[in-house]
Amino acid sequence: MADHHRKARPSGLRSPNTAFDATELTNQFEQLLSTKRLTELAERARTRHNSPSRFHRSSSSSRPSSTNPSALPTYSSLRNIPKVATPPQDPTSLKFRNLLIAVSHTPLKYENAGLLDDALKVIPLERIYNEAEEESQILQAQAASIGDNEKPEWGYQDCVIRALLRWFKRTFMTWVNNPACPACGSPTYAVGMTPPDQDERARGAARVELYRCSLTECGSYERFPRYSDVWAILQARRGRCGEWANCFTMLCRAMGGRVRWVWNAEDHVWTEVYSEQQKRWIHVDACEEAWDNPRLYTEGWGKKMSYCIALSHEGATDVTRRYVRDPAAHGLDRNRAPEEVLLYIMNEIKHMRRSKLSKEEKHRLIKEDQREEKELRGYVVQALTSEIEKLCVSSGNRSTSPGSEQKLPGRQTGTAAWRAARGENGTNGPAPGEPGSDQPPREGH
Repeated sequence: MADHHRKARPSGLRSPNTAFDATELTNQFEQLLSTKRLTELAERARTRHNSPSRFHRSSSSSRPSSTNPSALPTYSSLRNIPKVATPPQDPTSLKFRNLLIAVSHTPLKYENAGLLDDALKVIPLERIYNEAEEESQILQAQAASIGDNEKPEWGYQDCVIRALLRWFKRTFMTWVNNPACPACGSPTYAVGMTPPDQDERARGAARVELYRCSLTECGSYERFPRYSDVWAILQARRGRCGEWANCFTMLCRAMGGRVRWVWNAEDHVWTEVYSEQQKRWIHVDACEEAWDNPRLYTEGWGKKMSYCIALSHEGATDVTRRYVRDPAAHGLDRNRAPEEVLLYIMNEIKHMRRSKLSKEEKHRLIKEDQREEKELRGYVVQALTSEIEKLCVSSGNRSTSPGSEQKLPGRQTGTAAWRAARGENGTNGPAPGEPGSDQPPREGH
């Protein structure tokens, strides 16, 4: 009888004896707030457009669908929304992923203990340490002269790498434009490419440049294998930027530095070394003996770049913002993959490299990643601020002082014709009448 008079409980209500679960209600509330926020952002985006046609495109692509309130607007219309890592799907993105995964193995070679021992045998350690100690003391004295709490600009380990850089550039490695004739020592001219032999292939040479003696009575040929095996480069002690960066990065690792090998899509490579003194990654180019000068390539060489990826045994990071401060003037189209896909690839490589690290090490690297991301974002802010200042100066008919902007040099290594072929001559251009037909091929660093 009691059952007959008991009122039916609505399906959405729970018994008083049942524990209340607010998860579903919370998710619905968060979705409602998210949809409301995205709608507001889309409205703001539309109001910034003056053209009716652009307004129409914005409203049609950015506004959430009325039939599907949870549909997200496109990222291009709401750039202040953080990117979400997305796996590659299209063939172009998959090809780019495979390329980056392949090149990410290069710095793993620098962890070979036997290789690092061999490297230390060729380094004049006493000379390096003496120069580093002398420079470190000078920096400490300069800091002390400013104030008691002032820190030196660079620490002792930074000075060690700087001394290593000078020795490597001035004494150890030889830059190769065209190799000399092996028979008579005369200049040679480029003939083309030739397949590597078995020994060259075993030492990591995927291609070999072929040169011929310029003396007709000699006519000897000289092979120039482009080694990727860092041990082979250590023995040969010659090459161009590919060999120089590969070898120098390994030597920095042998000296105890934390290093990254930076791959650039426009055919250049260099090194980054972590400074404990400044708590950031420092740009180092052994070919140019450049230290902490990341704007050198774009504002000095006049080089335009799209991707700069820093790789190490600890992961991968897109550091393009460090080297391309003004994308409008010095950037190239980043069309190998969407930005969300590139973020996914960077995270994928980091996961592969850090999977076996301790929780403490992972936490340290995450904090370091966050600090670097803040630094990279700061470069974007600096670039915007600089553009605004230029607009204000031009509107006020004022001119900047001649020394207000640092003049960066063009590329120093390689012949002018070779630099011009690579778009790295800066504002100087090739020397008038300098021959260029006998220069080495552009590809291959």
